[in-house]
Amino acid sequence: MNGLGVESGAGNEWSMEEKVRFIAEAGYDGINGMLVEGREAEKWHELLDKYNLSYSVNAYPKSAEELKLFLCKAKSFGRVDFVNVQVMRPFLVGEQAVQLLADMEELSRSAGIPAYIETHRGTITQDLLRTVEYTERLPGLELTVDFSHYVVAGEMRTVSDEAEELLQKLLPRTKSIHARVSNGEQVQIDIPVGRDGALDSAFEQPMLVHFQRWWLKGMRSWRQTAEKEDVFPFVCELGPPPYAITVRGQEVGDRWTQALQFAKIARSLWERV
Repeated sequence: MNGLGVESGAGNEWSMEEKVRFIAEAGYDGINGMLVEGREAEKWHELLDKYNLSYSVNAYPKSAEELKLFLCKAKSFGRVDFVNVQVMRPFLVGEQAVQLLADMEELSRSAGIPAYIETHRGTITQDLLRTVEYTERLPGLELTVDFSHYVVAGEMRTVSDEAEELLQKLLPRTKSIHARVSNGEQVQIDIPVGRDGALDSAFEQPMLVHFQRWWLKGMRSWRQTAEKEDVFPFVCELGPPPYAITVRGQEVGDRWTQALQFAKIARSLWERV
């Protein structure tokens, strides 16, 4: 939501409450954001109550100790459904990486707050082969799946049989999905939307078919082990610049319209689960 509203008639970024209100009015069930403290935390509690939204947060630890401290703060905040974790150790490999992830898994269990490890460039899971190894070594490893990172890192303008086999090995660990489509060259591209808000078949994005297939498989895998009251988080995660493509400093696409389209796609896929 950062930067949204600048292109509106007023020319100013939407306020925090405007953003939360627009999210609720668009039919979203919750917000994925950052952990805050003090008066800012009080304000967030008020807004989440007012608009009846759930909340989850992102963490960027380099060690088990950092995650432990973060989980303590999350418990103090009081309403964190889960933590999306980017483990900021991209060059940690082998037994040390496996041990760190195992320690983080245990911390999550002890704190009673789910912590899902995101498949993300520049983190411990930046390499597809390594991440598959982690899932083979750690039966309890739970993932936030964002395959846009693997598609762009592997320059997948098409999806080879080898890549598909590896990606399929990760999908049974799906506990959350971050919705973003890569074309193998840019990590975040627009999907074609017509004036009526529907997908524009005249400018079809070939990679979207693959992402929808992966999202559906992840949803179905999650459903197989989910309890009655469990909730599946599908985050329409479209980042502002530099994630968003720009020309002379201005975003090319309409992030809000794109996010609404991703939500529509998610609901359509969920009906097939």
